[in-house]
Amino acid sequence: MTALRPEIEDFLYAEANLLDEWRLNEWFALFSDDAVYEIPTAGMPDSASAAQSLFYVADDHTRLRERVVRLNDADAHSEQPRSWVRRIYGNVRIETEYDTVIARCTFMAKRAKNRRVDDFFGHIVFRLVRSEASWKIATKRVYLDMDLLHPGKISIIL
Repeated sequence: MTALRPEIEDFLYAEANLLDEWRLNEWFALFSDDAVYEIPTAGMPDSASAAQSLFYVADDHTRLRERVVRLNDADAHSEQPRSWVRRIYGNVRIETEYDTVIARCTFMAKRAKNRRVDDFFGHIVFRLVRSEASWKIATKRVYLDMDLLHPGKISIIL
């Protein structure tokens, strides 16, 4: 497991960098064909299920692709002008389950738009699978460890 740590950390940092640079098509290519991307509502426990609880985002692969297409569209009003966002991932922990790696990390994201700066913080649980010579994201679940979210400010991809 310790041999995997630098490889997994590099993968996670590269994933965050693609989002920071708004390279959404390349970011989307990191996901497996059966991927799930979820953001439970703020303060939701790790055990929450999208089938039983309200989530800000509960996307399968198709819906995630549609989200990327919308956010890349010049008419995407929620991101025109586009937000400036920087993400920091830290406290990365990994465990292996057969041919899958579970990577957990804390994150902080700063979003600047329209002369306002919003902070997002929490933790992320990734389920990564090996695909040929690279890793793919099978699941990315972003937990907002906060009890307040400004209205309409979740348009960015965390």
